[in-house]
Amino acid sequence: MRVAFDVERAVREIPNVEEFPGLARAWRWSPMFRFVFSLAMNAEGTRIHQVNARDSFDEDLARAVLTFAREHRAGLGDDPRPFEVVPGFSHPGYDFDAVVAIQPEIHGYYVGRNEELNEVVVGVFPAYVREFSGNETPEEAFFRFKRMLNAADMTREAAPFLRMKFDNTRTGGGSEGDLRGFTTPDVLLRELALLEGAPGSFLEYENRHGRVWRIEWNGSWTVDGEAREHAPAAAEVLETLN
Repeated sequence: MRVAFDVERAVREIPNVEEFPGLARAWRWSPMFRFVFSLAMNAEGTRIHQVNARDSFDEDLARAVLTFAREHRAGLGDDPRPFEVVPGFSHPGYDFDAVVAIQPEIHGYYVGRNEELNEVVVGVFPAYVREFSGNETPEEAFFRFKRMLNAADMTREAAPFLRMKFDNTRTGGGSEGDLRGFTTPDVLLRELALLEGAPGSFLEYENRHGRVWRIEWNGSWTVDGEAREHAPAAAEVLETLN
């Protein structure tokens, strides 16, 4: 008969682990001075929420995130999404408006160290609602979590959900294939600025709601099939990413 995995014991056996101040059944540990990992047990004692911080640990913020995640059972449902976005979070001094939960196959926090512990840990981090569509595939969530969101930086700004494809006949730049790929607002604005003077060029981008805009320059501007005298202003474009 297989012995049930003792979650709390596994946490307490982590080297240098200590109680997290002001939060019941919660701990923190640091593998080196740049990182602090904060953990809190769920009510049933079967799963753990974990917040990672790199060069930015704020004890009050970490406590608030863990408390919010515990109260809302973030990521603990039977069929959690790759990114489970729980809106309504706030904390003084920060603009975060959500907490996001990620599953073990995405975060991999204890892979190669303690596989059983890894499987019961739900990663959580403070976030912005505009960063997620809610329809990300596991592959998309893995890419964005590992490459774009910088979730362990507690001082980070939003990285809005944005997918784009483009082609510029003058610079020779462009995306590969027919699909829109994830990118950042600065890349979108840079390519928009380069469109003028490049006949036959375009860019097409999608926000978190699935709304798509297509901007073309062929001697004059066209936005979603309608002629315009000028290109959309940067502020107008950024507003569409909210």
